[in-house]
Amino acid sequence: MNTNKKSILTLAFFSILAVSCTPNDQIRKTVTEIIRENPSIVFEAIEKEPEKFLEVVQVAAQSAKKKIADKARAQEAKQLEDAFNNPLKPDITKATASIGPTDAPITLIEYSDFECPFCKKGMDTVEELRKKYKGKIKFVYKHLPLSFHPNAMPAAKYFEAIKLQSNAKAFEFHDLVFKNQSGLRGGERFLKNTAKEIGVDLEKLAIDLNSEKVRSAIEKDIAEARKFGIQGTPGFIINGVPVKGAYPAEYFEQIIEKLKEKGKLTL
Repeated sequence: MNTNKKSILTLAFFSILAVSCTPNDQIRKTVTEIIRENPSIVFEAIEKEPEKFLEVVQVAAQSAKKKIADKARAQEAKQLEDAFNNPLKPDITKATASIGPTDAPITLIEYSDFECPFCKKGMDTVEELRKKYKGKIKFVYKHLPLSFHPNAMPAAKYFEAIKLQSNAKAFEFHDLVFKNQSGLRGGERFLKNTAKEIGVDLEKLAIDLNSEKVRSAIEKDIAEARKFGIQGTPGFIINGVPVKGAYPAEYFEQIIEKLKEKGKLTL
């Protein structure tokens, strides 16, 4: 576009503003047309005052981040409120791996990946909550091994195979793997040595590792997590309320207090 045409378009735009009450969408449309016809208008403005341009971009980015964060918080608050009124109902049977009183008023379920670093943090949070609500919380461990963690599925199989021998030993295995998570790089050798350390029957373990019972248990956990919209790890459900991510213990405590306020929990 030549300079004369550019000037005519610019003059036309300012004329609209001077002689009429133009709707914002019409102004936006006119500006867009001018810039589309001659994008050099923007480039020239940037070249003239690059520092000012960067300042405006930074302010706009901060504003956008705040809006996104505010929207996410509002959405999270709504989802929490919906969960309080319509709690999720995970499947828990006698065969489900759990630790703590079966009739505990608080049930904390975790969908986890043994190789996930955030799940290691989640383990610390679970331990903190179990100490704070000792005798009043049941912890249920379920699987969500992620495809990009090559040792997560083998570790899940070991846990389930060990559980067929002893629920208590399965949780011993759980604790040792997370406390020595870097050892997972050793793959099968690390898993087998950990199982040996807690004194399981290694011959039975070798048979059970690839059994239908083990495979089915893990597949059911994965399917349930997806049904509840839990895609990443760790994912938790506390008395029907979902918590997606490695939040600190205080966050779970707030949910517990809210459940008490709503008369949905008595401790």
